[in-house]
Amino acid sequence: MKRFFFLILVLLSFSKIFSATKDIQGILYYNAGFSDVAKPLLIKELQSDNENKSLICFFLGNIYFQQKNIDSSAYYFNKGISSIPVSPLNSVGNIMIDIKNNPTKVQDDIKELFKVKGNKNNLDVVIALSRAFLSNGIADKALTYADEAKRIKSKSASVAVLLGDISLFNKDLGTACSNYETAIYYDDNCKEAYIKYARAYRNANPALSIEMLKKLQVKDPTFLLVDKELADLYYTQNDFENAAKNYGIYLQSGNSTTKDLVQYAMTLFLNKDFAKSLEVSTLGLQKDPRNPALNRLAMWNNIDLKNYDAGLKSADLFFNHSDNPDLSYLDFRYYGQALRETKNYDAAIIQFDKALKMDSTKIELWKDISDMFNDESKYAEAIPPYITYLNKLDDSKKDGDAIINLGKLYYSLATSTKNDSIKKDALVKADSAFAKVAALEPDGYRGNFWRARTNSLLDPDSNKGLAQPYYFKTATLVESKKDPRFNPVLIECYSYLGYYSLIQSDYPLSLSYWNKILAIEPDNSTALKAIAGIDKFLKAQKNSKK
Repeated sequence: MKRFFFLILVLLSFSKIFSATKDIQGILYYNAGFSDVAKPLLIKELQSDNENKSLICFFLGNIYFQQKNIDSSAYYFNKGISSIPVSPLNSVGNIMIDIKNNPTKVQDDIKELFKVKGNKNNLDVVIALSRAFLSNGIADKALTYADEAKRIKSKSASVAVLLGDISLFNKDLGTACSNYETAIYYDDNCKEAYIKYARAYRNANPALSIEMLKKLQVKDPTFLLVDKELADLYYTQNDFENAAKNYGIYLQSGNSTTKDLVQYAMTLFLNKDFAKSLEVSTLGLQKDPRNPALNRLAMWNNIDLKNYDAGLKSADLFFNHSDNPDLSYLDFRYYGQALRETKNYDAAIIQFDKALKMDSTKIELWKDISDMFNDESKYAEAIPPYITYLNKLDDSKKDGDAIINLGKLYYSLATSTKNDSIKKDALVKADSAFAKVAALEPDGYRGNFWRARTNSLLDPDSNKGLAQPYYFKTATLVESKKDPRFNPVLIECYSYLGYYSLIQSDYPLSLSYWNKILAIEPDNSTALKAIAGIDKFLKAQKNSKK
């Protein structure tokens, strides 16, 4: 008789426990498919809710099982079994572990479970048993117990969701979502059904996913986890504006994890809201200062905001004080950029080299390395990486801009060295590059203009007139533009042509070029002196003939 009354009390306790799930936030979130959010809440609730300890232990055991932490899973199931009032669900939890680790024991476990009066017709127990098999990838057994659950209660939202999960495991998307819709029909507050429907269609039909989530949003505006789900969905669709908006709303729930803050900060970063992304990253680092993703975003955002000193501090935290950072090309790229902007070129070049080792397709870094050597007037060092850049550049992009820069590097090397052999070699190579530019841009002046300058250095006395054809061609091309912005180019051309004509004793031609300069710049002292000198010479020559 005492045993009979004990069983009655236990069964009454089960009824009380299952109805209590509506008041346990962690269980609500777990059932809705948010185990990451549920876990810290359940651990907290376990400390304060003596009445529902057994049930809370069951859900914690399931979470740890999902995370493949079997020892912790068994710990909570056994803790639940020893709690008062006891929940038979923890026995099902241990069966789930036996299915994985000791399958020969499972049939006996189930027999023992069903020996307890009421368990065989307890909907929650049978559903949990079905899920125990499904969690171990045994869909046929899961379906057997799902059908048994349907026999117990034919119109149950929980059973419909279970059948949907089994169909989804079997990759039958249509049947799965049909079951989730049935669950909503039976209970339009079944949040799990809305969420699972949306997740099922996330890749196949994102519009349907968004539509279902918005229905849940209208149904329960206080359930902010739907905003997290919407944010995740928008993120996968590269709709970073809406993703950022929904992440921001979700954070108001107060249940955000570090992972949520990382996702929100990354979304803001991709939406180019660097200041807000930095703010969220900083908030997350207060909770988890060694988080590599948050330290990375702090570095990236500071550098994009041109806070280079702060960016360097963030880089130190990321590279040297984060837990196992998974390094990427961009990490070295950003760090190198901050070093470059603070004029630490040697260190920046080292980081760009590391970036190239991570991703050799980012050939623009070769140009960046060359540019830094160029900024330090280290032209001999700047040329090899630029040649590498050009060689790796797609042929369609090897235009005048790309090639003229190589010519200018050789030209700068020639004008900076005191070694005649290096100077001559550099000028010849510069002339070759500028010749290619002239061929690529037949209507443009700059190829010929730089050839003129280069050949002028190869013929410093102008006796050979090496620069003459190129200055002449440049002047012809620029004159046709009739644009005063090019007057300095014309003055340089006319100056050389005027001087070369003078040393060739072609005084009328020389005077014509100097007068062209005065037409552009009436007070040009060089032109005025040249004209005065020629006039004086011609006058003296004329007088000597009398």
